[in-house]
Amino acid sequence: MKIINGTDEIISAEPTAVAIGKFDGVHRGHKALLQELMRQKKNGLLATVLTFDPSPEAYFARRQKETAENVSCAAHEEDGCQHRRDEYRELMTLQEKRAMLERMGIDLLVELPMNEVTAAMEPEVFVRRILAKGLKARFIAAGPDLSFGDRGRGNFELLDRLSDELGYETKRIDKIQYGEVDISSSLIRSLVTEGQMEEATACLGHPYPISGRVQHGQELGRTIGIPTVNLIPEEDKLLPPFGVYYSNVRVYWNGAGDPSSRVFHGMTNVGVKPTVTGDGEGERKVTVETHLFDYSGDLYGQEIDVSLLSMRRPEKRFGSVLELKAAMQEDIAAGRAYFDAIARA
Repeated sequence: MKIINGTDEIISAEPTAVAIGKFDGVHRGHKALLQELMRQKKNGLLATVLTFDPSPEAYFARRQKETAENVSCAAHEEDGCQHRRDEYRELMTLQEKRAMLERMGIDLLVELPMNEVTAAMEPEVFVRRILAKGLKARFIAAGPDLSFGDRGRGNFELLDRLSDELGYETKRIDKIQYGEVDISSSLIRSLVTEGQMEEATACLGHPYPISGRVQHGQELGRTIGIPTVNLIPEEDKLLPPFGVYYSNVRVYWNGAGDPSSRVFHGMTNVGVKPTVTGDGEGERKVTVETHLFDYSGDLYGQEIDVSLLSMRRPEKRFGSVLELKAAMQEDIAAGRAYFDAIARA
């Protein structure tokens, strides 16, 4: 997969089929768009995803925060803002999104930089310059809530109106529903935030992943006979509530995307490990720490995906390391029973 990023000068040598969107999470609705690209790929068009880095929501949320930090707390109380609101966090990091799109067969990924210039671009200029001229678009798929350009005034209707003149076909992909609710990144974000991982999986079409390279931790697990692999999640990654989760861990022996990768079951703690880090909030780092079932070996430096399937319990502080060990042993026993039940189903 070829990636174009860091520039608004977008050029493709070949005609393309383009899907436009945020693709945060690459959920079931996004996958419906991507399936249209795969159909067009069979007709000789480059399967192309055009997205924004960062997403428009993240870009404007950060700008709002920067502005808010220059305003007094009293003013915040008056206008209803939250001075300490968290930064907008993504369902997928940039690397996670790239890896998934490549696995799905995308040929070209355009990560259009979201900045003052692109945010203020006239929507028709965006269509003519980036889609028609730069990407040589012959097919464009988008959802009904598409927005782009200055103040988000660009929409599917504009794409459709310009299609005959600029020589491309359009296809609108309607929302996919979960129950009676439209699947969206916002819905999934709320599910993850509430720890409803099964519902998040149903909307995503895959379990919620946290990816990265295995790092050295405190190695307490080895000293108590329960070794773990440790990730430090990226700052902009949305995390579920701190707690212990049933998980699947895919290990990429030769880098992300390695076809020889293997999946292990495990139990994952997302949090700050309060039993061993104490009360110093400034010293705590959020970690994703997983005990793998039926594996022994050194995974330091390996790329892994930790997929969170279901929450077992909230993270808590125990009175001693011995109490922590006993709780971890109970978690492991519950995990083995959980996966045995799935295997029998």
